[in-house]
Amino acid sequence: MLSSAARSWGVLAAGARQNGLLRVCRASIASAAAGAPGPDLNALWEEHIATEFEEKCAKAAVATMVPHASVNHVPVMTGGSGTAALESFYHNHFIHNMPPDVQLTPIDRVVARDTVVDEFIFDFTHSVEMDWMLPGIAPTGKRVRVPFIVVVKFEGSKLLAERIYWDQASVLAQLGLIDTAGLPVAGAEQAAKATQMANGGGDIPSNGLVAKLTESSK
Repeated sequence: MLSSAARSWGVLAAGARQNGLLRVCRASIASAAAGAPGPDLNALWEEHIATEFEEKCAKAAVATMVPHASVNHVPVMTGGSGTAALESFYHNHFIHNMPPDVQLTPIDRVVARDTVVDEFIFDFTHSVEMDWMLPGIAPTGKRVRVPFIVVVKFEGSKLLAERIYWDQASVLAQLGLIDTAGLPVAGAEQAAKATQMANGGGDIPSNGLVAKLTESSK
């Protein structure tokens, strides 16, 4: 069973550039297993993130993973399995297909014996082709904010599997690629509400789509 990790997020430099590298906004937390035997999964996950967003090096990214590791971006089924496939994916479709203004705003992180679950807001301008997330879609120049959940499994001190989830309908709606009229789909307000609720509430009402769509269907 997952246990909540202690959180000490401090000041986050979202999307800032430092020494010519994109510094990604992410949480700095203490592992729930601190002081217990075994690897520090939080530190290992942070190291993996750094290879992708700071070093921007596919070889370094797969070096943090076991040879039979897998990555699956669930909404669009992109990723791969095994060192060769993942290095190719990271190099050709992920690391260099990331908008320069990406911001990751943390909401929560849970650390267990062999698992990390990361929840954050993924915020970007669709200024480049993003094969890993929006294959076949030319840049629209539109801004997108969407909640992400990443489930990371470890085998010893290396990553075994990543499963990444987000609401693709919300992304497509924010890009103007689908008409949400009459559909239960939320745009950027989805990310705003997720952040507010994680902080104890907010001014975005619950059940807004229920009221709107049930009334319009009468």
